[in-house]
Amino acid sequence: MDLNALISNPAYHDLFSIIKGARNGFVYGVKIRFPHALIMSLLFGRGDWKSRIRVIYRLTKQHALNLAKFVSLYKALCVLQRRANGGKERSSDTFISGLIGGYLVFGSRTAVNEQIVLYVCSRVVAALIPRSVVPADKRQPGRPIPPDSSLFSLFSAVCWGAVMWLYKHRAETIQPGMFNSMVYLYNDSEKFKDLRTLLWSNT
Repeated sequence: MDLNALISNPAYHDLFSIIKGARNGFVYGVKIRFPHALIMSLLFGRGDWKSRIRVIYRLTKQHALNLAKFVSLYKALCVLQRRANGGKERSSDTFISGLIGGYLVFGSRTAVNEQIVLYVCSRVVAALIPRSVVPADKRQPGRPIPPDSSLFSLFSAVCWGAVMWLYKHRAETIQPGMFNSMVYLYNDSEKFKDLRTLLWSNT
């Protein structure tokens, strides 16, 4: 059978959807993690460049593979649940698939997994903020309804007040990437003795 005909055959759509999901997860993971790891290595990296490159490669590989695993597992679980329900999707299917996939793929505590989970958590929490009133005809896919302005101001204030208190009094609980950034912004700015160190140096 012709390969293109096989791929376009509806009977195999679910299978190829899972395969492409894995591919897209891997590519997206590389696109997201590589520049982040590169910048963090330039700003805060330790050791020679060879060891930094190894770290960049390891973090990028882990991020990409984990996203590929999660997407393919999530889609496979959704397919299984839909087929078990006579081809009908239930609203709970996505939650159950995400729950299982999140536990199996991101349940192991690593620096990369922690960053991804914290990012997802922040989006979930932010989504709970009541939205502004937008007429139905003005809503567009991919353009989220903005949060209510006054409630977002309160949310922002609480977040920043909490993180600054944590940094001052419980810094050991802050994720390392954020902690390093905060050290640079708030601690290193205390260290200067002349114009050169004021403008160009951290010491």
